[in-house]
Amino acid sequence: MEGRSRLWPKTSAPGAFSRRSPERSWPSRRIPRHFPAKEGREAASAAALRASRRSMVGLTVAVRTGPCDLATRKTKSRWATGSDMTKSSKATSLEILACDAGWRNYHFVKLTTDDGIVGWSEFDEGFGSPGVGAAIQRLSTRIIGQNIFQHERIYAELFAATRPAAGGVVAQALGAIENALLDAKAKCLGVPCYELLGGKIRDCVRVYWSHCATWRINHPSWYKPPIESLDGVKAMGREVREKKFTALKTNIFSYDDGKPTGWRPGFGSPFTPEINVDRKILRDLRMHLEAIRDGAGPDVDILLDCNFNAKTEGYLKILRTIADLDMFWIEIDSFNPEALGYIRRQSPHPISSCETLLGLREFLPYFHEQAMDVAIIDTPWNGVWQSMKIASAAEAFEVNVAPHNFYGHLCSMMNAHFCAAVPNLRIMEIDIDRLSWDRELFTHEPEIQNGHLIIPDRPGWGTEPNEEALRAHPPKTNGGLLNYGRKS
Repeated sequence: MEGRSRLWPKTSAPGAFSRRSPERSWPSRRIPRHFPAKEGREAASAAALRASRRSMVGLTVAVRTGPCDLATRKTKSRWATGSDMTKSSKATSLEILACDAGWRNYHFVKLTTDDGIVGWSEFDEGFGSPGVGAAIQRLSTRIIGQNIFQHERIYAELFAATRPAAGGVVAQALGAIENALLDAKAKCLGVPCYELLGGKIRDCVRVYWSHCATWRINHPSWYKPPIESLDGVKAMGREVREKKFTALKTNIFSYDDGKPTGWRPGFGSPFTPEINVDRKILRDLRMHLEAIRDGAGPDVDILLDCNFNAKTEGYLKILRTIADLDMFWIEIDSFNPEALGYIRRQSPHPISSCETLLGLREFLPYFHEQAMDVAIIDTPWNGVWQSMKIASAAEAFEVNVAPHNFYGHLCSMMNAHFCAAVPNLRIMEIDIDRLSWDRELFTHEPEIQNGHLIIPDRPGWGTEPNEEALRAHPPKTNGGLLNYGRKS
């Protein structure tokens, strides 16, 4: 025990450092003469702290005076008093705006602060969720007067106030509010929103042309040229290739006398509550995919969105029918994670899912079941900050993510910032077919080069709605999925 004797003195003199001594203090003879007594040490520490605080008063710091310009000024450090450790900008008003968007409406939150900053977000009522705007208005009374820098606190407070009816329209309202708070906070700081999310990992994001052929088949009044045959589908694929996109996503169609019609029984069009997949649909689907492949060529990735348009049996039939086709992913929605996991384990293609889920709690059963290869997150529904939490959980389960994005340009920008910051990104969705008046509605459009979206560096989300243009295109009373299968 020679080594121990050097660490544990044998002496039993009073004050010796031994296992039996509760104070474990060194004998007085071992204290260096230059080491101050306890009272002296405390006094020295207090004096040093006071001197440090005095030195920080009048510190010259860099502050943003505008979106781009940096200036310097003398400011009293918040550490001088220790009373206010955060920035403050209070919400003074919240408004809901909407406009006509063809077969649906676009909806926006406008949040104004006491220093004149306006935070924007876009939300949706057309994808089966009427009443989100009313929920936001009702919740706004708990936001006015709050510090917009504390968006997580505000979200937690609103969640607590709505906990008995969590999810659904209420959850989407919370997501829209959170996104407006993030925009306002980033503008106050003079930084792009991705800086609030941990910083930019990538400068551009690969995108896929979503609803390729779909909009021109289902909504020919608004998206041109209309597609009325397989030749039109083939031409659509060729257009994607010629415009240098590297991926596209299409849907399921029924062909009668050579003319395509959208097949969406899961959304009630046609209304067949049993939601079965018959042989004709399988033949028509394969024919449609082969036509779009002929036009796009071998180097463009093809994605298929099945939505909620089948049950487990039907999805398996679809997968067997197109097993030999080279598919980037098959998008399947199911409220049963076990059923989706069963499908994935038998699929020859990667499976994506979960675009209609709200909150991490709803995603976790799918992660535990290893039910999909790519988790699709709707950031307008969930809120971008909450979506980052979902993406982090997905990464722990070795799952990549992709944003759900088939809305207006503001949503595309919101998703671009999410994509810029999230590590486990697969690809980003975007609609390329646009309304003739879309450009009027926003200050900036997404910039796309060679099939990649350039991440904007402007403060906030990088675009805002043009209120004058919104007023020029008033919202319609009927639109979205609620109007599917009905005449306007």
